[in-house]
Amino acid sequence: MFTVTRYHDISCGHRVCGHENKCSHLHGHNYRITFCCAGELDSLGRVIDFSVIKEKLCVWLEEHFDHRFLIWTEDPLADALLSLDPKVVQVPFNPTAENIAEYLVTVVGPEQLRGTGVKLIRCDVEETRKCTATFTL
Repeated sequence: MFTVTRYHDISCGHRVCGHENKCSHLHGHNYRITFCCAGELDSLGRVIDFSVIKEKLCVWLEEHFDHRFLIWTEDPLADALLSLDPKVVQVPFNPTAENIAEYLVTVVGPEQLRGTGVKLIRCDVEETRKCTATFTL
């Protein structure tokens, strides 16, 4: 199997609902999101052109998560934050790095890569230079 990776940096806020320490507060990160795609080689010897990963996955991040605040739909603060800023993004999961990675691989990847013959098989979500979560199919 051949794989290719591309990363994209975004800035995004969140809070981890129910966290036992400071991550329960509103805060943000300069995330580095790394996408790993797998597939067969095309006639040029590529899995997928890197610009297509940018167009399909990196641009999605820019449009949906970059400079936004992610809040879990079940978070008690969700309604208050949405009333303050309608650009707050409600997500169907507690926005930990692990859950963001899984969502990108299982929901966003299949939608965005439909028709390319390529699968998003892994996503690394780096919250800080020291802390990264990975989801792999």
